Amino acid sequence: QEKLDMSTYPVESIRNFSIIAHVDHGKSTLADRLLEITGTIAKTDQNKQVLDKLQVERERGITVKAQSASLFYNHEGVNYLLNLIDTPGHVDFSYEVSRSLSACQGVILVVDANEGIQAQTVANFYLAFEAQLAIIPVINKIDLKNADPERVEKQMEKLFDIPIDDCVRISAKQGTNVEKVLQKVIEKIPPPQCSTADPLKALVFDSTFDHYRGVIANIALFGGEIQKGYKIVSAHTNKRYEVNEVGILTPNEQPTHKLYAGQVGYLIAGMKEVTEAQIGDTLFLYKQPVEPLPGFKSAKPMVFAGMYPVDQTEYNNLRSALERLTLNDSSVTVHRDSSLALGAGWRLGFLGLLHMEVFNQRLEQEYNMAVILTAPTVPYKAILSSAKLIKEYGKAEITIINPAQFPDKLSVSEYLEPTVLGTIVTPHEYIGKIITLCQDRRAVQKDMLYIDECRVMLKYLFPLNEIVVDFYDALKSLSSGYASFDYEDAGYQTADLIKMDILLNGNPVEELATIIHRDKAYATGKFLCERLKDAIPRQLFEIAIQAAIGKKIIARET
Repeated sequence: QEKLDMSTYPVESIRNFSIIAHVDHGKSTLADRLLEITGTIAKTDQNKQVLDKLQVERERGITVKAQSASLFYNHEGVNYLLNLIDTPGHVDFSYEVSRSLSACQGVILVVDANEGIQAQTVANFYLAFEAQLAIIPVINKIDLKNADPERVEKQMEKLFDIPIDDCVRISAKQGTNVEKVLQKVIEKIPPPQCSTADPLKALVFDSTFDHYRGVIANIALFGGEIQKGYKIVSAHTNKRYEVNEVGILTPNEQPTHKLYAGQVGYLIAGMKEVTEAQIGDTLFLYKQPVEPLPGFKSAKPMVFAGMYPVDQTEYNNLRSALERLTLNDSSVTVHRDSSLALGAGWRLGFLGLLHMEVFNQRLEQEYNMAVILTAPTVPYKAILSSAKLIKEYGKAEITIINPAQFPDKLSVSEYLEPTVLGTIVTPHEYIGKIITLCQDRRAVQKDMLYIDECRVMLKYLFPLNEIVVDFYDALKSLSSGYASFDYEDAGYQTADLIKMDILLNGNPVEELATIIHRDKAYATGKFLCERLKDAIPRQLFEIAIQAAIGKKIIARET
């Protein structure tokens, strides 16, 4: 391949932007059209979500990883370099979105003309707004016969104070008006603030692992220039590397002679170990240290699950697969863990249930690993009162991830459970059902706002363990799929928690123990015993299946 010369694109003619929206509002389709118009990919009918490269994304039709691409566009006689990042829309992957925004100066906010503003639109708008980025509002899918762009423009004006004249109406599928979006990007979004005269300073915002070439890091240059043969140092590990190859992603890798300040590209520098390319790391030239960039605040896991190899001999293979996958998906936290029945394994922290499913699916597809996943739990806290335990743990407040480590009631002054602030956007005819659902889940209503005549935004404070498993499904089925849900962390609050054991013939089974709120204990215990009665193979003698709190039995099946 012939190498490109990137020096013809000075900082003034570079635009870095992301596309953000609620799930299924047409981000990846719009990205396809932008790639076609700028001639980055050939125009064919096969271009459907070109940037969704993973098999999981293809099968589910969703975006999981933020993908970047560089486009070249000539506007009024000037050649511009546009760096586009296509982001996921699900609440579970909002960490990917916030990370992508750190490499950008502006965003395209896409809203479906049919659906209007939904929960994730609101959340992503505020992410971009807090980062003080230029926002270009785009109303997509105007070719549908139920589209109502006027209504959506009014919603945008009411919720986000975006003037109606600013909205661009497009149809990404048919390519109507998409050129206009590119012109807006060039006019509205400022170029990056940096110069090639400064010392080299590069932010690693994503990385992948290639079997042949080691770690490939995606970088955004905030100063200086970089080329093959430069000696660079990582601020995080202080290790020295020699650059083997630099280039840009025109979805596929395209090597270049150099990369200059303000540009976004990839870099291969002989990093062999998976742990070396930390996301959020700063790279600089050897003997020219710079102040490291602030990086990213690490993602807060919301759901924990145990992961064990089906066969203990696979333990080492699974470990290396996990290391490589967590390099590519840095929002998963990993702790060693072991259990009596399942052997050695890990306790993984995920951002949500979909994240957990996708991670598991990627392990199976990309690394051929079969694993056992335990039921998802959330992290609780306990404030200890007995001096002996405080001395043992070294602190009065402990976090409980595994139900087996739940301390006894006698030695604890209070238990705390995690809460989230949930936003539900729904058509008004479903309000009654949804309020009932939220009350069943011990939620407290904080706010209720009519966005327009037929849309309502509800805010609730939920205990996290109530929404972790099936709240989203229940919400969707109650509202015929129209309601959308988004949540953010809201700290801990005191709760009346107990540990419920499951006994088989009088022996407690550690893997089935759960931490639960006292009000819900009886119903859950009964349900679990009934499920186990169907699941356990029949014997020629009686097996007593009991749910117990301490010494007290609350449910039994035989």
